[in-house]
Amino acid sequence: MLILVPILLISVLLGMNLMRRGVTLTRECRWRLDRAAAGGPVWRCAVCGATLGGAATPRHCLRGPG
Repeated sequence: MLILVPILLISVLLGMNLMRRGVTLTRECRWRLDRAAAGGPVWRCAVCGATLGGAATPRHCLRGPG
């Protein structure tokens, strides 16, 4: 029983870290896919106005410093 507690704690912390990776990278950005844009699909951020071309969902905030 005593060995089970550290294993459970490590498992919970590892799970929290893995779940956090995909969520916080675009914490402030709200990406919207604009398929009608000329030149192909464009992702636009509703918060900062950043744009990114391509079909893959952006994972990083492209907002400039400041």
